[in-house]
Amino acid sequence: MTDLARPDRCRLVLIWPQSESEDAGARLGAALSGGDVASLIIPQHARSDDEFQQLCETLVPVAQQAGVAVMISGDTRIAGRVKADGIHFDGKPADLAGIVERFGAKLAVGAGGAKSRDDALNLGECQPDYVFFGRFGYDTRAEPHSRNLQLGAWWAEMVSIPCIVLGGNDVASVETVAATGVEFVALCEAVFGDGRDPAAEVARANALLDASAPRFESA
Repeated sequence: MTDLARPDRCRLVLIWPQSESEDAGARLGAALSGGDVASLIIPQHARSDDEFQQLCETLVPVAQQAGVAVMISGDTRIAGRVKADGIHFDGKPADLAGIVERFGAKLAVGAGGAKSRDDALNLGECQPDYVFFGRFGYDTRAEPHSRNLQLGAWWAEMVSIPCIVLGGNDVASVETVAATGVEFVALCEAVFGDGRDPAAEVARANALLDASAPRFESA
């Protein structure tokens, strides 16, 4: 997936929230109008399979029309039906290896669920397109979780596979994540939470990253 190639600086990834919205497509479109977004991850959360597929059918074309790659979390069938760009998988390395083998030639495959360095390395051996540090729905504080920051900093220094670190529910947390040297910072509630203006929050996130994120050396 070209949008997950190594960028010049830390870039933004959006995660679709648990909360329901009748204007999901409009909310996403507003967020993407705010500036650079590398990718959108859509978790199922507590939705039924039918509800999840309907949501993905709404969101995927909006994102792709804006040049944003879409990763569907957990359901490979729905990812295929909605013509997503990839699959995000949280689970055991043996299962991840099977998904990479089956789908890796035509879809990007991302890996999550690592709680330690050993977990991350075991996932990395399966050669996913990225490793994600964080848990969907756990961006409940302004600052990112310290463990995710530590894992991201270590991974970015040691491993060539890109990684994404979940930020906090305050857009300013992108600066803390970017300072670790990781390629991508993920935001959810900071952009889509109650009372937030998605376009303004994405614009602010990019302005902060432009101003403070370290630049990566060209390969």
